[in-house]
Amino acid sequence: MRVLILGGTGPSGILLIEEALSAKHVVVVYARNPQKLPEHLRTHPDVTIVKGELEDAESLDAALAGGTDAVLSALGPFLFRYPPGTPIAVGYRSVLAAMRRAGVRRLLALGTPSIADENDKASLVYSAMVAAVAFTARSAYKDIVAVGEVIRACDDMEWTIVRVPALKNDQNREVLVGYIGDGGAGDRYTLARLGFAVFMLQELEKGEWIKRAPLITSA
Repeated sequence: MRVLILGGTGPSGILLIEEALSAKHVVVVYARNPQKLPEHLRTHPDVTIVKGELEDAESLDAALAGGTDAVLSALGPFLFRYPPGTPIAVGYRSVLAAMRRAGVRRLLALGTPSIADENDKASLVYSAMVAAVAFTARSAYKDIVAVGEVIRACDDMEWTIVRVPALKNDQNREVLVGYIGDGGAGDRYTLARLGFAVFMLQELEKGEWIKRAPLITSA
């Protein structure tokens, strides 16, 4: 497959690119600051880099040209010195519009438990986590909630919102998949970044969670 990766210069995005290459996919990285990519990815023969902002329609069209099969996004809100409004959600509107122009329907996007789901059950721990984010990082909370709303409104897209708890750096590739409070994934509270990347590529292949927003945690 040919995949476009957003958020590829962050720690989760770099792992996502590496997993996509391991799966023999051709990767296009769309980034505002491509120089942040490690050299081994910048020079990889199966990686194309397109520089641009999320709202740059012309650059997005260029990145999606050439028969793109899916968009994989590791974009997520940062917690401090947040810009006004909901920049990531606004950016997704531009990305989705570009996907329509290019005839690309598959989107896998990072989300968080702040994006509620009708399949979630009661969980004191997750409720406290979401409340803490909403109180201490209100702008980031509003943006990620808006991301969920923007993506879910796209009935013409085959989207999956991959909700993640606290991310950590280790080599655990095994994940549990479910919903908050379900007695499985929903009763654990951390996820290895590598596990996120692995799940994204597995879901791209299998398509088991289309138009759903599962929670994934480390097994």
